[in-house]
Amino acid sequence: MFTRRLAIPLALVLCAIHAPSFAQSFPSRPVTLVVPFPPGGGTDTGGRVIAEQLSRRWGQPVVVENKGGAAGQIGADFVAKSRPDGYTLLLGNIGTQAINPLLYPKLPYDADKAFAPVSLVAELPLAMMVNPSVPAKTAAEFVALAKARPGQMSYSSSGAGGAPHLAAEMFKDQTGAFILHVPYRGGGPAIADLLAGHVQLSFMTVLEASGHIKAGKLRALAVTGDKRVPAFPEVPTLAESVIPGFNAISWIGLLAPAGTPPEVVDKIAADLRAVLSDEAVKARFVGLGGVPRATSPQEFARLIDDDKRRYAQIIRSRKITIE
Repeated sequence: MFTRRLAIPLALVLCAIHAPSFAQSFPSRPVTLVVPFPPGGGTDTGGRVIAEQLSRRWGQPVVVENKGGAAGQIGADFVAKSRPDGYTLLLGNIGTQAINPLLYPKLPYDADKAFAPVSLVAELPLAMMVNPSVPAKTAAEFVALAKARPGQMSYSSSGAGGAPHLAAEMFKDQTGAFILHVPYRGGGPAIADLLAGHVQLSFMTVLEASGHIKAGKLRALAVTGDKRVPAFPEVPTLAESVIPGFNAISWIGLLAPAGTPPEVVDKIAADLRAVLSDEAVKARFVGLGGVPRATSPQEFARLIDDDKRRYAQIIRSRKITIE
């Protein structure tokens, strides 16, 4: 006959025995990958690449579900409150994980405790792009044009407080150009209005804009990282053209709800690492303008913390707030 004293240790032993088998059998049904932005943006594009590849590896559908709104808060909150079993994952980005906690004092979840980081997916350099109707052919020419027309030029972003918004504000701060900010609910809508000519400029990930740039529908004046992008080697960096030392990139990464078994988190991270090491997948990301990069869960957690500290300084210096 079991006593209460013996039952607790036995339960722990049974859990320990069951955990590896649970991880080994994962996934045994479809997995939902929540993209907290509308279709068409860089996060969505990258998410569909890895969803397709993980589906093949797992032999189970990985369904992309777009839950846009509130700068990614709606989708992130959905995942934060989902069952922590690995079957609902978040494709977060630098905005949802590192910037939102700095700008929104009343998030519907505790950003530091609500998620289990799984792995970085890709670094996403940003491109400074204009509608072809804009006469500027270089970043320096655009700065001169904006200064000649103060308040008449505007730029779109994927949302107030996101990495593209902060990159644009850094650009304005360091060039002295006055350009109006028009925020949207994701990269897709922001690019649509840039294509339509309703705004003149945008800072967007190369991943979400590469097709339009290659088709000649948008003109890339510069990229914002510390090195040129393999997809567009002819496009200079802002650092080498008008702003020495300028460096601002975005990234996307996979997260699970807090409390997801570590064995499952590690398995997802290992499978993602295998997917991103495939030469065809690498080429696909690079062709789109991304830089695939898998990490351990611990490395990804450190990256999020490092970017929180870096962007806290930018937000303070520019006095950026969300109204």
